[in-house]
Amino acid sequence: MSSTDYFERRLDEKRRLTIPVELRLEFQSGYVITKGFGKYLHLYSKKIWDEAVEPNLQGSILDEKVADLNVKFRMGKTEGMIDQKQGRISIEKPLLDFSGIKQDIIAVRAGQYWRISAKN
Repeated sequence: MSSTDYFERRLDEKRRLTIPVELRLEFQSGYVITKGFGKYLHLYSKKIWDEAVEPNLQGSILDEKVADLNVKFRMGKTEGMIDQKQGRISIEKPLLDFSGIKQDIIAVRAGQYWRISAKN
């Protein structure tokens, strides 16, 4: 099942997620995966991470909220390039453990990024 705002997939044995063909261009700059605000992951294109997320993580050096967001998004953060041949991205085991994802996932667009969670 897939649309431009939602897709379901099964991770392969190497913890790789196949991105739907119609969405692969979005990740041509690379991808960033972080912990989410809840028990799910955030998937960003590298372009969106650099242009929208990173500037917001710079805030005041004395702002505890900014510091907490930096810890949240940077601990376990992984970056990479989409596999051009198969359109796959790898998700590290600690992120899967954090989100409770075993094999089946649901991805929903949340504005400029994707929320990835376990399919229950």
